[in-house]
Amino acid sequence: MAGFRSLARQVRDPRGDLALRRYSLRKCLERFAPYGHRATWDHLCARHGIGPEDRAPDPERLIGALEELEEARAVWLAYEEGFAARRRREKHDGLRRPGTFDDWHRRTWGGRDIAPCDDPGVHPSAPLAEVLDRLIAALGGEPGAACPVCAQTDIVWRRDLEREPWFGPVCTGCGIVVPRPVLTAGALARARSTPAGGLASAA
Repeated sequence: MAGFRSLARQVRDPRGDLALRRYSLRKCLERFAPYGHRATWDHLCARHGIGPEDRAPDPERLIGALEELEEARAVWLAYEEGFAARRRREKHDGLRRPGTFDDWHRRTWGGRDIAPCDDPGVHPSAPLAEVLDRLIAALGGEPGAACPVCAQTDIVWRRDLEREPWFGPVCTGCGIVVPRPVLTAGALARARSTPAGGLASAA
């Protein structure tokens, strides 16, 4: 099975068939897809002017989408390296049992569903790396009352998510399933008391 870097080389190969290069970019999302596969693909297509069903897109647009994905992946790999170092220190100090934060991190290991978007058509509009920077900063700080990505406080509790944990707080502004460790107990309580309606498209 080809790894992310091998697939990225195929996307960049000017001698490659455009349909194969597009396919290789889609395969990259099996290795790293912050919003989930479909939502990350929708995001990249929207930002780089690629038709979601276009089998022979402009190669420059493909490479632009790949570069955005690579930049975000570099941000996430650096974060994971720091996380692993912290866990080694904690285990050395006798703290073996992971907490709520670590439970969230376990589900995101490898870079899939970091900020999952349950509706593939509703996702943040900012570059992926910028979104991950905001999320990582929030994870390293004190819990707050707003979405760490778009700063909106309209967060609802969904009980019908399509992936683990199957339920949780969803931002109605940018569409991400908000990691519970970044929200205060009060914000989570308000989300639970707010009925989930349809999400609006992110601006």
